[in-house]
Amino acid sequence: MVTYLDFEKGIQQIDQDIREAKAKNDTDAVEILDKNLEKEISKTYKNLSDYQKLQLARHPNRPYALDYIRGIMENAYEIHGDRQFRDDEAMVCYIGEIDGQKTIIIGEQKGRGTKNKIKRNFGMPHPEGYRKALRAARLAEKFNLPILFLIDTPGAYPGIGAEERGQSEAIAKNLYELSDLNAIIISIVIGEGGSGGALAIGVADKFAMMRYSVFSVISPEGCAAILWNDPKKQEQATKAMKITAEDLNELGLIDDVIDEPLIGAHRSKTSSINALKDYFLTTVNELKTFSDDERLEARYQKLISIGAFSSQLQEDKEKEEKEAQSTLSSIIDYITPSSSDKQNQDDIKE
Repeated sequence: MVTYLDFEKGIQQIDQDIREAKAKNDTDAVEILDKNLEKEISKTYKNLSDYQKLQLARHPNRPYALDYIRGIMENAYEIHGDRQFRDDEAMVCYIGEIDGQKTIIIGEQKGRGTKNKIKRNFGMPHPEGYRKALRAARLAEKFNLPILFLIDTPGAYPGIGAEERGQSEAIAKNLYELSDLNAIIISIVIGEGGSGGALAIGVADKFAMMRYSVFSVISPEGCAAILWNDPKKQEQATKAMKITAEDLNELGLIDDVIDEPLIGAHRSKTSSINALKDYFLTTVNELKTFSDDERLEARYQKLISIGAFSSQLQEDKEKEEKEAQSTLSSIIDYITPSSSDKQNQDDIKE
């Protein structure tokens, strides 16, 4: 069943007309309607707002981690458990091959349907999920395998049990360990990248986002509730937060944007899966040209450069203030007579 968003009303109507024309076996009408559909899709999707992109990132028909894993990995074998507490179903780990390249894929899985959503905890991992991810990542390091992280979560699970078992420590440890892990790491946001729950598997040599994905420190609803005490201002918050792939790429916080089809991954899953697969294989081959030391140094430099943008702004502001102060001092000196000039003026008056 196709789910249409609010801004897809025109597309929905044409789709309905196409179904009716096909039922009547009216091939001429179908051909005309197909052309109209292409025009409507182009008009709709080329002018999306940030909030509409957020809606696409959360689309229920959007491919999830397991869709990508099943679409690109052969001989896949699932890795279970953190060897401390339990197996967190919100985090999935697989070892297998992608076009002959042995790989470990670690992703956050939201689940479809009520039963599976509960099983996967709506894609919100517990601390054991992050420990499970780290265990699989260490396995990749041991056997010199590249790692592909697939990010898709509203955030880490905030329940009491998760906090009791060290949620913040688990996320912090992942950040620490992954920053120095000697393995090729590629992390891709395939849908919704929320808060520390996304960041915990977001430390990588290359960090990319699908065209209609988002990455943020807090959900727009949470931001609106804090700033304006009104979660309904989520659209305003989405625009202000700059959480889309294009915005983050422009700010230099991510490396690449993967061009999923214009109509969205939910309408063209195969094309989106192939686009992600091609990006991963191409990037792995590029990273293999560097030595381990070069790659780790590049990762370190990328991590410590985060925040340099605001520092540079501060330096530029201070420089402008000094120049303005210098200019003001020059003007004051020019219009204020010196002591000798003042003496001459007094002599003239006498």
